[in-house]
Amino acid sequence: MFMLWLKRFGLALLAVLVAIGVYIMIRPQPVPVDVARISRGVIEDIIDEDGETRVKDVYHISAPIAGKLERLTVEAGDRVARGERLARIRPADPPIRDLRTRRELAAATAAARAGVKLAEAEVAKALSARNFAAAELKRSRHLAKSNTIPARDLQQAEMNLEVKNAQLAEARANLDFRQRELDTARVRESLPVQFDPSALEDQCCVAIVSPIAGMVLKVLTESEQVVRAGTPLVDVGDLHNLEIKVDLLSADAVGLKPGMTARIENWGGEGALPARIRRIDPAGFTKVSALGIEEQRVNVLLDFTGPATTWRTLGHDFRVTVRIIREKKTRALLVPLGALFRKGDQWVVYAEKNGRAVLTPVTPGIFSASHAEVLDGLEENTPVIVYPNDRIRDGTPIVHRGDTRP
Repeated sequence: MFMLWLKRFGLALLAVLVAIGVYIMIRPQPVPVDVARISRGVIEDIIDEDGETRVKDVYHISAPIAGKLERLTVEAGDRVARGERLARIRPADPPIRDLRTRRELAAATAAARAGVKLAEAEVAKALSARNFAAAELKRSRHLAKSNTIPARDLQQAEMNLEVKNAQLAEARANLDFRQRELDTARVRESLPVQFDPSALEDQCCVAIVSPIAGMVLKVLTESEQVVRAGTPLVDVGDLHNLEIKVDLLSADAVGLKPGMTARIENWGGEGALPARIRRIDPAGFTKVSALGIEEQRVNVLLDFTGPATTWRTLGHDFRVTVRIIREKKTRALLVPLGALFRKGDQWVVYAEKNGRAVLTPVTPGIFSASHAEVLDGLEENTPVIVYPNDRIRDGTPIVHRGDTRP
């Protein structure tokens, strides 16, 4: 009888052990996770965009007339005084003449010479007619004294002399005009004189001077060449008067206003440079992004607010990163961005409670690059799972891989 009970007890114990083993094998294993705790700290709502520095007032100097530009002696980086000569333009050399052009010019000179001879003949003709009219008037006056001719004939003779005087003046003016045409034709026909820079006088050239005391930023046309009126030559500006230009999405620019603070980073020096928004352009423009999407953007201009010695090494068209601070809170409740994710139309996190993951809805506020402000749903020091994987569900057992604080 004792052996029977002992056998039954052994079988029961074996069944219990098997059941315990099966339970251990099939029960959910705790998932190792990274945990961060909700804490209070500083958070900033920032617009981050690449911008560039530029001189506020850049003088784009161009050629005022067409001609031959002498080689510029200034280089980018040279300091110039107000009124200092930057360039000089002289008349362009005449073009090379082919046989046809030379013959055309010779024919034009011959035609002008013939025109002069024709005008001289017309002057002689008009002079002869005028002398005859003067003699007729003298005879008419003598006859009028003895009442041999009527007064009307005397008046006719006087008018005829006036007409002949006018015709003589017209002929002489025409002769002068034809003579000028001949002079012009002779000048055109004459061979061009080789330009001699040593014999150059100031009156023959147009000097282009700097309108301000500053620095040469760019030399756009350096070598000697023939230029048209309006050809860009040099950019001049004052590097002590820098600003920052950044183009933002129009939706981001709507929330900005002059006076907002910003930080200039990635400028090549140590630390961040303080800046402030000076102006937001009232008109936007269309820009195609790297993905080929058309965007409406707005230029925002900022001024440096720190000592000039901190940003003096910056120049014109230098690339920088602009971070405009739209809002800043110093005692905000912070959660790492890696703990936040969307579930439906809600933001949620997995909080830890009694060794299990608990799906918790939250109301976020300001977002930064690494954290988000929590307005509702979590309390300070609450542990949350950072970067939860697909094995985590509501109620899943978890084990800490490490405890980190934001």
